[in-house]
Amino acid sequence: MPNNTPEFFSQAPTITVHDELADFLGSCQDGLITYNYSDAVKLAGHSCPTVAATYLITRAALLALYPDSIAERGKLKVEWRDSQKSGVTGVKSQVASLITGAAGDNGFSGLSPRFVRRNLLSFDAPIENEVRFTRMDNQQSVEVSANLESVPMHPVARALMPKCLAGQASHEELKAFGQAWQTRVRTLLLEHADDAQVIRVVDA
Repeated sequence: MPNNTPEFFSQAPTITVHDELADFLGSCQDGLITYNYSDAVKLAGHSCPTVAATYLITRAALLALYPDSIAERGKLKVEWRDSQKSGVTGVKSQVASLITGAAGDNGFSGLSPRFVRRNLLSFDAPIENEVRFTRMDNQQSVEVSANLESVPMHPVARALMPKCLAGQASHEELKAFGQAWQTRVRTLLLEHADDAQVIRVVDA
């Protein structure tokens, strides 16, 4: 990311995974890939509570499934409760896929027959929580969801949003809105990344 992005992007927790395919093809040393919040922002094209929460949801799932080792990218199944066209589920799934490697029917088909990523991502799953992550080696699963009620929108952002959306805000108001909007994202990433009341993980 350019260095004119908010400073807290680089302060957010990082996620390190091992990708066997990347290791096999010499893409990175020892197949280790470290993702940061800026990577999720690059993918989505913007920073918002949805992108941040999904980043943290994925992080929490990997920590729960691999408590004593580095998570294995490409060896996880990700199942979303809602349809991929429902609300922002599509955006969330893309962020999770970036980190886990799980892909739909357009994903990598593998190399004779290793490293398959195809059909590890699905929707309309019969689960109670937002998303289920499953390790393919031992079938251990967790379900994760985000509860953002305790991280409310900044009052300035709430007040300015209608005016900004209507195209009636001044340059100063648009800037104030953006700064207030990112305040909530910052709070979520820096103060609630490990808050079990916000990022909820249950065994599945």
